[in-house]
Amino acid sequence: MSQEKNTERYTFETYKTAWCPGCGDFAILSSLKGAVEELELDPHKVVFAGGIGQAAKTPQYISGNRFCGLHGRALPAAAAIKLANDDLTVIINTGDGDGYGEGGNHFIAAIRRNVNITHFAHDNQVYGLTLGQSSPTSLRGYVTGSQPYGSYNEPLNPVATALVMGAGFVARGFAGDLDQLKELMKAAIAYEGYALVDIFQPCVSFNKVNTFAWYKEHVRPLGEEHDPTDFEQALKAALTFEGADGAGIPTGILYNVERGDYKSQSEVLQRGPLLKQGADYDFIEKEIQKLA
Repeated sequence: MSQEKNTERYTFETYKTAWCPGCGDFAILSSLKGAVEELELDPHKVVFAGGIGQAAKTPQYISGNRFCGLHGRALPAAAAIKLANDDLTVIINTGDGDGYGEGGNHFIAAIRRNVNITHFAHDNQVYGLTLGQSSPTSLRGYVTGSQPYGSYNEPLNPVATALVMGAGFVARGFAGDLDQLKELMKAAIAYEGYALVDIFQPCVSFNKVNTFAWYKEHVRPLGEEHDPTDFEQALKAALTFEGADGAGIPTGILYNVERGDYKSQSEVLQRGPLLKQGADYDFIEKEIQKLA
């Protein structure tokens, strides 16, 4: 007699949120739930990590293991979790302020280190939790209550930054295209190494410029002619933002190539996850005594 598959094992629960009605984060949470379930991940073997901010609250709203840390500090903690226990799938959710502002140095370090973790950045081009200041990705001239003459800063391009820093998987998504976003998430989670998906996530409360309607007018999925293994094509797509040529802002997998991850280059990690290696307490005690 054939046995039916136990689908409940791979079911993730979602919970009531504190997000504003209409927030793009709802679509991201829905796509995330769909992605991890379709990949048949076990909630007990998934860690959702976040820092501080509306996007960083995502781990609190979905079942699984959770790590919630300081503003901008989720990436190094997530990398440590993965190095300690390679059996875990580690997924980080940050905002553009959380991940690229306070956590900008960790963002760059994560790319260079290339630990096998997945980074979903909810990019609404504004600080939503602290009521609407400009963020690292806000457009030049963007007006806020604290910047009445507009932002003088050149906006950060996270996907271009990731590419030139050597990331092997870089994608750009939109919260208004759930089907595409779910597939981008699945591909990023399956990638062996650091993977970034920067997700346009309109903030309906504070960003009245980059709205759902604005993005629907400006974004377009990459066509089949795009080669995600071609760095020059990827960089050109990453640098296309305003859509001045009428082509629009490309979304999809910009770049996807194999790159040796941190584990493959570490002699220590080749022996197995740190969690299972144990510790040489005599050695540790001797080292402590040297500092006494």
